[in-house]
Amino acid sequence: MTSPWPAPLASGPVRARVAVPGSKSVTNRALLLAALSGGAASVSGAPATRDTALMVGALRSLGVTVTVDGEHVSFAPHDGLRGGGTVDCGLAGTVMRFVPPAAALAAGPVAFDGDEHARTRPMGTVLDALRALGARIDGSALPFTLYGDGGLPGGGVVIDASASSQFVSGLLLSAARYDKGVTVHHDGRPVPSLPHIEMTVDMLRTAGVDVDDSEPDTWRVAPGPIRARDWVVEPDLSNAAVFLAAAAVTGGRVTVAGWPAGSTQPGVEILSVLAQAGCTVEAVDDGMTVTGPDCLAGVDVDLHDASELTPTVAAVAALATSPSRIRGVAHIRGHETDRLAALVAEITALGGDAHETPDGLEIRPAELHGGPWKAYADHRMATAGALIGLVVPGVEIDDIACTDKTIPDFPGRWADLV
Repeated sequence: MTSPWPAPLASGPVRARVAVPGSKSVTNRALLLAALSGGAASVSGAPATRDTALMVGALRSLGVTVTVDGEHVSFAPHDGLRGGGTVDCGLAGTVMRFVPPAAALAAGPVAFDGDEHARTRPMGTVLDALRALGARIDGSALPFTLYGDGGLPGGGVVIDASASSQFVSGLLLSAARYDKGVTVHHDGRPVPSLPHIEMTVDMLRTAGVDVDDSEPDTWRVAPGPIRARDWVVEPDLSNAAVFLAAAAVTGGRVTVAGWPAGSTQPGVEILSVLAQAGCTVEAVDDGMTVTGPDCLAGVDVDLHDASELTPTVAAVAALATSPSRIRGVAHIRGHETDRLAALVAEITALGGDAHETPDGLEIRPAELHGGPWKAYADHRMATAGALIGLVVPGVEIDDIACTDKTIPDFPGRWADLV
């Protein structure tokens, strides 16, 4: 057990320029594509986080030679993936949903397991899809074993990806290496976080893969090679969101360095949310700046396509002077933890007024007080608590170490703000 972490209290408006680590979503896609290319490839700007380490470990377990030097990851050429190893998924959705379709190309069995909570996360959709495409798998959730034959027939498959866009992305990333490629058709409620699928498609095309997404809810990947290349990872905009939100809740001014001029990352939506809360948002030389208002307003936002922002937005809403509603995020009940229940529990424990709705949260103004904040081993829950702790004295987070999943040394970075 670790000691509770006292969240730093800002003595006034926060004023800072910060650099955030590279995007975990881009990084783990790039790492997998580099491995599937079979050639000499590299990924620069890969954050030194647990999710990155888990993906690197997974690829090594499939027989790929991977060398990590700080934020630079290089791949040696190889003649195919091999089985016989065990993949530790930890609590990384990109590992547990992206790596099994690649492991189906390996020669030999590959065992998968992860953290205790990972065993409760939905996996049946991607595993059943792989079975339909010709894979042999024991189990429908972690732990499970996939028996690779060195290739997979591929073809068409219909899935319900309403619980996670990662089910689609996971199948698409390896699809070009299947004999017939893959056509994925979604049948169900709208797919959440569609920008993440757009990110996957964009990266596949960058690697020379033929992808047709012209038909709604259908993605066709033609068989063929995946080009070996040198990937450069842009800053993680969802991680940047909590730093920009620090300006919002303190009436300060924060610049995130290296903000891309254009991005497929869903985290870019934080700019419009903070603007609705009364912030001034402006692009500056090599960065994006948010200036907080004198009076923080509540927001009414649909975060269906950027649901990973929900904990940060909920923390801002808990400190606003008017009611807020967050919609379109029912699926985050199946994320690292049930984020809706967790946010209601922790905001309420500090004196807040928060309630679940069928697809999100309603949060009303209330005077908050200090006290313990549970992170539920969820990095975004931990950073949401830190955000509230900037302006509410005495907030203590039980597991700040879980932020290593995506932000190396978050406590040090956060302390630098104040």
